[in-house]
Amino acid sequence: MLRCVIFEDEHLLAVNKPAGMNTHAPGPFAGEGLYEWLRNREPRWARLAIIHRLDKDTSGVIVFAKTPLANRSLTEQFTNRTVRKKYVFLTDRESREEEFIVKSSLVRAGEKYVSRPLHAGGERAETTFKVLGQVQPSGRNKHTLMVAEPITGRTHQIRVHAAEKGLAILGDTLYGGTAAARVYLHAAEIKLSHPVTCEETTWRAPVDFRADARLELRGKLIEPELTDAFRVVHGASDGWAGWYVDRFGDFLLSQREEPLNARQREKLESFLKHFSARGACHKILDRQVRRTAPREAAPHLLLGAPAPQSFVVRENGLQFELSFGEGYSVGLFLDQRDNRRRLLTGYVAPGFSLYPSSSSSSSSSIFKRPRLKKGIEDEDEDDDEDDKKLTVLNAFAYTCGLSVCAAKAGAQTASIDLSKKYLDWGKRNFALNQLNPSSHDFICGDVFDWLRRFSKRQRQFDVILLDPPTFSQSKHSGIFRAEKAYGKLLALALPLLKPGAVLFASTNAAGWPAEDFLHCLQSAVLGAGRNIQQRHYSPQPPDFPISRAEPAYLKTVWLRLE
Repeated sequence: MLRCVIFEDEHLLAVNKPAGMNTHAPGPFAGEGLYEWLRNREPRWARLAIIHRLDKDTSGVIVFAKTPLANRSLTEQFTNRTVRKKYVFLTDRESREEEFIVKSSLVRAGEKYVSRPLHAGGERAETTFKVLGQVQPSGRNKHTLMVAEPITGRTHQIRVHAAEKGLAILGDTLYGGTAAARVYLHAAEIKLSHPVTCEETTWRAPVDFRADARLELRGKLIEPELTDAFRVVHGASDGWAGWYVDRFGDFLLSQREEPLNARQREKLESFLKHFSARGACHKILDRQVRRTAPREAAPHLLLGAPAPQSFVVRENGLQFELSFGEGYSVGLFLDQRDNRRRLLTGYVAPGFSLYPSSSSSSSSSIFKRPRLKKGIEDEDEDDDEDDKKLTVLNAFAYTCGLSVCAAKAGAQTASIDLSKKYLDWGKRNFALNQLNPSSHDFICGDVFDWLRRFSKRQRQFDVILLDPPTFSQSKHSGIFRAEKAYGKLLALALPLLKPGAVLFASTNAAGWPAEDFLHCLQSAVLGAGRNIQQRHYSPQPPDFPISRAEPAYLKTVWLRLE
C-alpha cells in the first residue's frame, strides 16, 4: 500500500499529498500531477475526480471522488461551505495576536492574488488564524507555528491573508516569505459528510516540518516493501543543480561533473543514515560518454562499505541485478520504472489495457498466459490462430528489464541487443524472478537487421517496445541518432505489429521537443497506412521531477494501432 493513501472505500480516496507535486499536471508534457499519477497507476482509480486542490508546494490531505455519487455530494458540500479544513504553517515572523480573523476580497494580479477591502469587489475570502506555539526546526531560529481555518475556499487564500497580517509563510517567496526548502504550509485535517452513509468523517495527516520534503515525496509515492531503487535527488528540481543521487538497494550512487563539495557530502551522509544504506559512491559525469572506458566511468567509494561487483535491488516486487562497475549505466534505468510496471500489470492508463479483452477492474496481471514456442531463429511455421498468445518484442533490450516484466505477466518475449554481455545479464534477471530464460528468445544482433528479417518471415507481435539509445553505432546500420533515425526505425517496426497491437516508443533525447517526437510517431504511423486508436503519453516518474530549472528529457508514448 502506498504511504500517501490515508483512506479508501468504494466512493472516496483520501491522500496525503507530498509537497513539490501539483494536484494536476500544469501542461500536456509536464510531469504528472498527483491526480494523473494515481489514475494512471491503478484501474480502480481510473475514474477519480478532483473536488478541491492544493498548491504544488502545499502538502497534506486531499480527497478525490471515485464515483459520480461521491462527486455530486462533495461538490455540493464544498459549494455550501459545509466542509471544514485545518492548515498548519510556519512563519519566521512574530504574531501580535493569539487569534484573529481576516476577511477581504481577493483579486488576481498576474501570478498572485491581492487582498482588498470587501467593498472593493472580488471574491470574498475569510480565514481564522490561531497561534499554536513556537518551534525550532533543525538548524533554524525559532519560528511561529500557526493553524489556519479557511471559511471560504479561494485560491491562495491562506497565503494571502497570512502575508496581509505580516505573517508570510516560510518559503512562500511569492507573498514575501523568507526563502526556504519548501513552502511550510500543510493541510492537516478535513472534515466532511460521507456521500453514502452521511456520517461525519474526519481525516488527518500529521506533518513534521523538520523532515526533508524531497525524501517525503519519494517515501509517500514508492512502496518500500516492493521497491528500493529510485532517484533521491534530481538536480535543480530538488534544489541541487547538476547533482543527481540514486538509491540502489543498500547503496547510494552520487553523480556530478565535479567532485562533491562539503555541503553535498554532508547531505549524502544524511541520506546514508536515512536509508540505513551500507555505502555511497560518487561518479564524475563526463559529457564525452562514448569515449570513456568503463573503468574510468566507474564510481569511487565516498562513504561506508563498497558495493560488491554485482548486487540485487527490488522494483515493483521484482528483482534485478546491478553493477556499479559497468560504465555509464548500472543495469537498470530508473526513469522507466512506471513503464515497466505497466508491462507487469497490463494497465497503461484509464481505458487503455495492453490486452483489451481482459478485465481492467483489478491491478493483477491481465496478460493471457502464452504457450511456450520454439526459438524465433528456428521458427518457420505459424501457429494456429487458437494457439497464438501475447507476444512482446523488446528492441534495444539492454539488460531486459522491460522483458522481465512482460514475461512475469505471462507474455512470450523476444529481446534484441547488440551486446551478448547484456543479454546474458538479462537472462540472469529472468532467473532472479523465477522465469526460465530458455522459454524466451534472446537475440544478439543489430535491431534494424532483425526487424527486416522478421518482416521477410511475416512475423508479427502484439507489443513492440522501442527504447533506443540517443546515440549508437553498429557495423550493419552505421550511426543511429534518435532525432534523425527514429523515423527509419518506426518504418521497420510498424509492419510487424498485428492489428490492434501496441507500440511503446521512448526517447531520452533531451533536445528533442515532445511535440516533434510525437509528430515523428504520427507521421510514421500514417505513412505505414495505420491509424492510432489509443494514445497515452507518459512523462518521467515523480522522483524525476520536472521544473523550469530541470526540464523534462524523457518522452514515452503508448500507442494502440488499428
